[in-house]
Amino acid sequence: MTRKVTANVYMTLDGRGVFPTYPGSDAHTGPPGEADEFFRTMWADRYKDVTTVVMGRRSFTGHQRVHSTKGRKPTDPKFLFDYSRFLDQVDKVCLSRRLKKTDWENSRILKGDLARIVAKLRREKGGNIILEGGPRLISEVIRLNLADDYRIFVMPVVYGRGPRYWNPMTTQTNLKFLSVSHMPYGELLLHYGAVRKGGATPSA
Repeated sequence: MTRKVTANVYMTLDGRGVFPTYPGSDAHTGPPGEADEFFRTMWADRYKDVTTVVMGRRSFTGHQRVHSTKGRKPTDPKFLFDYSRFLDQVDKVCLSRRLKKTDWENSRILKGDLARIVAKLRREKGGNIILEGGPRLISEVIRLNLADDYRIFVMPVVYGRGPRYWNPMTTQTNLKFLSVSHMPYGELLLHYGAVRKGGATPSA
């Protein structure tokens, strides 16, 4: 079976790829310190079926610094340690022309045409793939229609600055609405499937 590719998107209402502070922005845990729906949907529920995570250079180095097991604080809740163990063990692909080496286990650095890289990863053995990056990476993914589905976390903030997800494009990318979840502090979790030739879309 072909490996499914999911793009994770985190954005403000005006399409900025930033993580601003707002009421509830630090409350993504449930009692007692368990992951909330946002974290389960984007990550925890995917641990068993995802075997490759693809990141841009900044996202990769930031995740290693903050979210690897070595970056964890003793006071962090258990679900964040579970996340870190997943990231340490999963196959990680860093897309970079500048980064030459990394000491994060189970990591490799690839450069070149993004469509060819994604096609190569699809042909490899393994489970599904998450594309986890900022606006620059995800905008290219959308432009080239490389993902099978998009999980979009929308924060209730009009930020007005920072990198944009929605840059000018010369072609149209159609998506099919699959689901929406309303979060307690005004956030939305949107799930869209990519429309392929013939109108086919992946299942929810």
